[in-house]
Amino acid sequence: METSTVLLQSAVAAPLLAGILVVLAKSAPLAARKTLAFFGFAVPFVLALALCWTFADACDPETGYAFVSDVSWLGIPSLGFWLKFGLNGVSLPLFVMAAIVGFAAGLRALWTKDVRHPTLYYAMLLLIELGVLGLFASVDVFSFYIFHEFALIPTFIAILMWGGYGKRGAAMMMAVYLTVGGMIALGGLLWLYTSLPAVGFNFIDIKQALIDNPGVLAEQSQNIIAGILILGFGILVSLFPFHSWAPDTYTSAPTPVSMFHAGVLKKFGLYGLVQIGIVCLPLGMAHWANWLVALAICNIVVIGLITLAQKNLKHMVSYSSVNHMGPIFLGIAAYSLSSGDMTGVAAAVIMMFAHGLSVALLFHLTESVAQRTGTLEMAKIGGLAKQAPVLAAFFVAAAMASVGLPGFANFWGELSIFVSLVSLKPFWLISLVLITIVISAIYSLRAVARVFFGPAVEGGVPAAVRNQITDITLRERVPAFILFAALLAVGFVPSLITDPVNAALCAPKFVAEIEIVPEENPVPADAEPVLAPDPETRVIKVQ
Repeated sequence: METSTVLLQSAVAAPLLAGILVVLAKSAPLAARKTLAFFGFAVPFVLALALCWTFADACDPETGYAFVSDVSWLGIPSLGFWLKFGLNGVSLPLFVMAAIVGFAAGLRALWTKDVRHPTLYYAMLLLIELGVLGLFASVDVFSFYIFHEFALIPTFIAILMWGGYGKRGAAMMMAVYLTVGGMIALGGLLWLYTSLPAVGFNFIDIKQALIDNPGVLAEQSQNIIAGILILGFGILVSLFPFHSWAPDTYTSAPTPVSMFHAGVLKKFGLYGLVQIGIVCLPLGMAHWANWLVALAICNIVVIGLITLAQKNLKHMVSYSSVNHMGPIFLGIAAYSLSSGDMTGVAAAVIMMFAHGLSVALLFHLTESVAQRTGTLEMAKIGGLAKQAPVLAAFFVAAAMASVGLPGFANFWGELSIFVSLVSLKPFWLISLVLITIVISAIYSLRAVARVFFGPAVEGGVPAAVRNQITDITLRERVPAFILFAALLAVGFVPSLITDPVNAALCAPKFVAEIEIVPEENPVPADAEPVLAPDPETRVIKVQ
């Protein structure tokens, strides 16, 4: 087995091994258990960076994957189902992002004082990291699904046991929504598998089967399966109107869980639509493209306006996370609406990477504000920058990254999404994309102004509390710096992410060449599709 393959398996296995050791060492001193947990978060972080560095040399030009390996003893080979790991240009950035966020969230948890049942707490967080890393490293369709479900169980437990106000209701709502969404997505995956020739469950075999048999999935079947996957994955990603579970969950969850869920787990559905929807169901994705655009616009405008109305800082960050899903969905939809131009899909992947880092940073810093002031009501704070200038500087940077300021990774994602939509020339749609930038700038800058600048609010934070406020400690600065540095690194050198993404999406075998020809007179002669570039024929091709 190649060394790089061992590195990928080790990165996924490290949190599981560390979690088991933490539980077995429950009678050991707390410092020893923290050390074990630290390695469970740090090892994947280091190995992910090493895998990113060696990816270009290890990538197979035929399949677009690197570090591919089978773990056949974990599965049912007779049914063609077992763990298969590997990374391509789409999964690599998200795997690295998951490792970075996981390390920062782990440090936040390990340096939190007076945690109830710390052994169980660290074990739950390590299991969440196992789930998110396994998800993006999976080449097998059902391993990909199972790892996500595996990550949700410890998330539910962590919210119930260590969450804040309203944790029971938030945990139950999350469980209901995500269970329903997961079951719907599973139904779509099963339908897809039974509609294909006798191939394995893994992405590589499925892609090859579709390239060898381009007509194996009829357009009607693609439409139905794509609709099911968009619904199931959309619920998991908080696509409007299935978004209500997300803000309350992130607000009630302990901060490391909020960082994991909003930053990483939320990308599962989006990632699924890219790796499965676009690859296997291009006709179906095209069929639902206008609907996807309409719902994405609701995420942008409706959720953006709701975010503007928030008075609680953590609520605002939670709703902003839902709001930023809209542009990512538009990037995915742009593929179908632009005759197969992959610019929007690449932009969506970059935006997923950047959003995961920036929202995790915002949740981390928001908790630091709450610990110092005893409140998250923005109207009650004010003037915090005088006593915590480093905290203020990090928060301003995180807010600017979220808005898409040049110099941060988010800028390249938002710019590329804008470029992908310009070619479609529906100026009202381009205007709505610009609106999301304006709305996010308003609520972000308003939060910065209310919390960190201006005079202290009379009747807000008590004077005795305010006089004792200090700046963030080194332990709080390290996770913030890790996330901030990653945002800056990709902001100034976007090729770190764009090169593998573009190489994967432009590979001849990423998706089969398919022509979409509508039925005779599908609509009245005087009617035109709202967004389709050509009312007669739409062609999806990848050169």
